[in-house]
Amino acid sequence: MTSRPLAETAAPAEPYPWSVVLVNLGTPEAPTTAAVRRYLAEFLWDPRVVELPRPLWWPLLHGLVLPLRARRSAHAYRSIWGDEGSPLRVFSQRLAEALAAELRERLGREVVVELALRYGKPDLASRFQALRERGRERWLILPLYPQYSSPGTGSVFDAVAAILRRWRHLPSVGFIEDYHAHPSYIAAVAASIERFWQAHGRAGHLLISFHGLPDASRRLGDPYAARCAASARLIAQHLGLGDDGWQLVYQSRFGWGQWLKPYCLEVLKALPARGIREVDVVCPGFAVDCLETLEEIGVTNKTAFLRAGGVRYRLIPALNDSPEHARALADVVLDWLAGR
Repeated sequence: MTSRPLAETAAPAEPYPWSVVLVNLGTPEAPTTAAVRRYLAEFLWDPRVVELPRPLWWPLLHGLVLPLRARRSAHAYRSIWGDEGSPLRVFSQRLAEALAAELRERLGREVVVELALRYGKPDLASRFQALRERGRERWLILPLYPQYSSPGTGSVFDAVAAILRRWRHLPSVGFIEDYHAHPSYIAAVAASIERFWQAHGRAGHLLISFHGLPDASRRLGDPYAARCAASARLIAQHLGLGDDGWQLVYQSRFGWGQWLKPYCLEVLKALPARGIREVDVVCPGFAVDCLETLEEIGVTNKTAFLRAGGVRYRLIPALNDSPEHARALADVVLDWLAGR
């Protein structure tokens, strides 16, 4: 075998100095009651998620909530669990790989993209340690929550700070608050809806559903509701929908208090009585499909709508690891790096 002359061997480009850490919510490690209980215990103990005094919340969480909810949630997880595992983790990992490929193509250099979960594995601490061992000293944290909220994005910031508080030598860290109105994100969601309609036909009404928060969050200064409303309006405008062709709703209510309204399930039950018997639902606050989209919206809420007199109901998939999602996130990252 003849080796290439040294002068003809192209030196690989140096890796891009910034690494990107995508952070999604999390998932149990298995669809079992024990694994779901461990996951829920970590998730629901976060004071950003449940803002009750700890001495009050501890006995409620371990004495009432976890024993009742873990078994029920495990059953729901089993209904969506795939051969590769949890859809949230699978799609999030594929998205990280797609983003790395998109950035590499645009920059002409390798870009390190890591996936971490706020609750569960792979956790932030292990991802940060892996970056440090590779000599990566500049990190851009991108929570996969398009609309900022204190329980979502705020909790990621808390976790990052808690981990790095123990480090002697700190890396340079950037943090993207959200991208709820970024033109590339809006265009990607609209394009996915249009593609679905081209393939499957279009229902007469579109529900744009976001994860709910306690109504008190608005009074406490959380911008989440306003940012959901802005995203929904921009998506509808991009699709050319009139006010009577779509509606914003909130899903995944937990507990007994008032949450952001209107509630998705109540709206679906009422639509057939208004003469709206065909509906499509899209959940643009979820970067990838997960329990709340596949089981809650795709199964439970569909059943309620059909029982109320509806005749056609479709869940439009999340952006997941689609090329337009990778392109949109690449635009978000590159705009941040350019100071835009």
